[in-house]
Amino acid sequence: METSEARRRFTALVEQPHGTFRLAEGALLIAQEEYPTLDIVAYLRRLDAMADVVAGRLGLEIEPEHIVAQLNTYLFDEQGFRGNQTQYYDARNSFLNEVIERKTGIPISLSVVYIEIARHVGLPIVGVGMPGHFLVRYSAQPTVFWIDPYYRGRILNEADCQEHLAEMYGDRLPWEAAYGAPVSDHAVLQRMLYNLKSIYVQQGDHHRALGVVERLLLLRPDVSTEVRDRGLLQAQLGAVDMALDDLQHYLQLAPDAPDAAVVAQHIDALQRHLRRTP
Repeated sequence: METSEARRRFTALVEQPHGTFRLAEGALLIAQEEYPTLDIVAYLRRLDAMADVVAGRLGLEIEPEHIVAQLNTYLFDEQGFRGNQTQYYDARNSFLNEVIERKTGIPISLSVVYIEIARHVGLPIVGVGMPGHFLVRYSAQPTVFWIDPYYRGRILNEADCQEHLAEMYGDRLPWEAAYGAPVSDHAVLQRMLYNLKSIYVQQGDHHRALGVVERLLLLRPDVSTEVRDRGLLQAQLGAVDMALDDLQHYLQLAPDAPDAAVVAQHIDALQRHLRRTP
């Protein structure tokens, strides 16, 4: 499949409201730009087959903790899914097809697997965008608890989540209730793309980074910093006219941005480059 077709399908999917599309399909469409021959239906069927196994074992079980225990046993003990602690920044950890094949990933990609299977068996599971470490949450009142698919489905209470945040950030990021709150499936896809963007920027892969930013803007066209970053990446790739359009638009969207002066210097440099170009 050509990148343009994968992008078209991703665009059509994210234009749907929350709850009307499968999260795993969105994640697989993200991967399809990297793997053009990826068979999305086949991977969705594999997730469904895993969920069917879990559902068959649950019978009439209704206790959330018991259902989670069964799901954890199947995914982590029998299937061998695990957090990739040795190659955390490998881009493959962000592609759902690779996570399903290799049985390893980062918190958010393992959470997508977990969410898909849990929803299939009737658990009200949602993503939780805690800074630095994505989680999932069982959200049927009065029972609320968090689950960490990166660490074999460990069950957490709010105090555990606060402790984990403090371990990562210390006093630099005090706990807020919003950190443990559910996020939409659109936000899950957005965070997956942010992870990929960070990896590609670190690698200096401007072409792939630009493709990620373009998809982020499909999800959130109002994010001015992504408009800026698209312009900066286009400049790196030699698309000077498009870079100028984006950087000038960024200053219109955020004239008081902390980096406004720096962006203005980039614009001036690009304009001088154009004047020198025959």
